Amino acid sequence: MSGDPGLVANAEANAVPPPMPGWKVPLYVAASVMFFLTQGLGLNLAFANLTQIQGTIAATTTESAWLSAAYMAPNVSLAIALVKIRLQYGVRNFAEVSILGFLLASLLNLFVSDLHSAIVVRFLSGIAGAPLSTLGFLYMLEAFEPAKKMTVGVSLAMTNTLLAAPITRLVSPSLLDYGEWRGLYTLEMALALLVMPIIYLLPLTPPPRVKVIVLGDIFSYLLVAIGFGCLAIVLSVGRLYWWLEVPWLGVVLAIAIAALTAAIVVDLRRSTPLIDVRWLLRPEILHLTGILLIFRLIAAEQTSVVMTFYQNAVGLLYDQLAMLYWIILAFSIVGGLICTVFMSYGFGWQIQFVALMLMGTGSLMDSQVTNLTRPEQMYISQALVAAGAALFLPPSMSEGFKAALSKGPPYLVTFFVVFTFTQSIGGLIGSAFYGTLITIREKFHSAVLTERVLLTDPHVADRVSQLSSTYGKVLGDSALLKGEGLALLGAQVSREANMLAYGDAFFVAAMIAFLSLAGLSLHVFFRFIRTRLAEGRPRAETSNP
Repeated sequence: MSGDPGLVANAEANAVPPPMPGWKVPLYVAASVMFFLTQGLGLNLAFANLTQIQGTIAATTTESAWLSAAYMAPNVSLAIALVKIRLQYGVRNFAEVSILGFLLASLLNLFVSDLHSAIVVRFLSGIAGAPLSTLGFLYMLEAFEPAKKMTVGVSLAMTNTLLAAPITRLVSPSLLDYGEWRGLYTLEMALALLVMPIIYLLPLTPPPRVKVIVLGDIFSYLLVAIGFGCLAIVLSVGRLYWWLEVPWLGVVLAIAIAALTAAIVVDLRRSTPLIDVRWLLRPEILHLTGILLIFRLIAAEQTSVVMTFYQNAVGLLYDQLAMLYWIILAFSIVGGLICTVFMSYGFGWQIQFVALMLMGTGSLMDSQVTNLTRPEQMYISQALVAAGAALFLPPSMSEGFKAALSKGPPYLVTFFVVFTFTQSIGGLIGSAFYGTLITIREKFHSAVLTERVLLTDPHVADRVSQLSSTYGKVLGDSALLKGEGLALLGAQVSREANMLAYGDAFFVAAMIAFLSLAGLSLHVFFRFIRTRLAEGRPRAETSNP
């Protein structure tokens, strides 16, 4: 996801605009929701339905993962460029070109016939989809007066980013029945047509245009785009090809490191860099980066692990999980609204404290999964995780925006390097981390369980006999019958090992949340002590004659 709250900088730099009429506020908020949903569905429709659509495009499971890689490769870095493009060419031109580009990309999806054409179209969709979340931010911030933009506006905008994933799973069954791949992207094209009139009917406040793009920016951005794009490819497909099995993964990762290193070296030598590396290395910005990365790791428990658990391990379809997705959607909205209220009163770390408690508790509850676990057993835990995710992100984003704006509008570009890396790349890191962890732990548990499967054990022999009795009427050979029983027992052992591996993944997510909670508590405690010492020092000095 990409976003651009630069409107705040422009509003503060000029005279305060007149307040918006009350009847217009819901319209701008609804427009923001539409932009976020349009962009989010474009991102999630293919990702959430790879298994269902791979037959349509004649692709294997591993090959279909390239659809996500192709979308994310250009998408992860475009937020950096969009900030300056909007400032130089104006909001209206920016919005018109963005919508037309997205509409064209949506139309091309309807002509996809095989894997190669799908990859090309997904790449173009990744480019075209990035500006929509920027417009979503702008419309949400436009609805509120300057004093509320960094609290209410940011909180509601962050809540909107959480809605597309559960909605995608809710609408996918009907769309797949309608026309498989084309059914999915007919909805995307319809949404693009719906949001097109918004930029004319609900215009944004046009900030003054400023010439901010220079030749050096283009070179720096290309290096960053190559680096982030290569990282996105490695993180999207590395787990499926396995990290150390194919040499080209190492080559792509080396290109990413070289490109990003070159971008840093170039910008360090420029008087007006695209990215202020020195500002990025300040302790408070490194702290913010760590917080946002940790959030993505914990949130991946819901966006990645739970979905693959039911789809791959248990074998349930989306229509069987509808109530779970409704609960996730509802509590994401509730959590976002509660966060909005508390941020209006100036709460920050207190909200994050509650959020980490909720996400840690929900993940710990999920760590008790078995092969009998069904969606009903996760209603409460996933409601807690969804509410926690909606509560956690807005305070951090608000602090990051304020830090960037206090330095001036040019620092918004640098801040969006942090935001893009931690949210887009961070989301891919979370998915790759848990996918790799589940694979490794499944092999471990499978080895431990298999060591105990000995036919000399009377319990194992009895179990094999029970399982093989199913084939007793069609197989007369006792050796073949025993072999079938062993095969069925092996499948059960593999399934149990897989369940234990998913339980480990949920437990790791819970531990990350609780360790983060401990770290937050220590940080608040030391900040409190430091503040009290700073307050006490002047009093001590003045009382000393």
